[in-house]
Amino acid sequence: MSHITLITGSTLGGAEYVADHLAELLEQDGHSTDIINQANLATLNTESIWLVVCSTHGAGEYPDNFQPFAEQLTSEQPDLSPLQYGIIGLGDRSYDTFCAAAKNIDQLLGSLGANRLGERLEIDVSQDPVPEDPAESWLETWKNHLAG
Repeated sequence: MSHITLITGSTLGGAEYVADHLAELLEQDGHSTDIINQANLATLNTESIWLVVCSTHGAGEYPDNFQPFAEQLTSEQPDLSPLQYGIIGLGDRSYDTFCAAAKNIDQLLGSLGANRLGERLEIDVSQDPVPEDPAESWLETWKNHLAG
């Protein structure tokens, strides 16, 4: 089974709720998980699969708890070629910056050599007020990419 590190970027807690729910489902399937709400590159394991759950704040910015991690990736430019990851974005489609933070971290991880597993999920919280529901549906397909 796989080890999945869920990394959250959250302003109001929605991404954390989604990560908590998905970690519980992954553990029911025999995977091990940990949830990181203040990611630091020095303490993250690139042997683990990262599942980034990130909301978009303001005019397309990363949430405050995620900004230092994104800046660290940008400044240090680590080789992430061993890394496999998934992305879930939360946003509101009525804004032209819908899920911009998730799109940006996806692009950044890819540019550092990481390999995305499956498609990025973009949740419109104005249409899905319980973002755990579409995330759970997406997880059923995403789990097919995991060793186990």
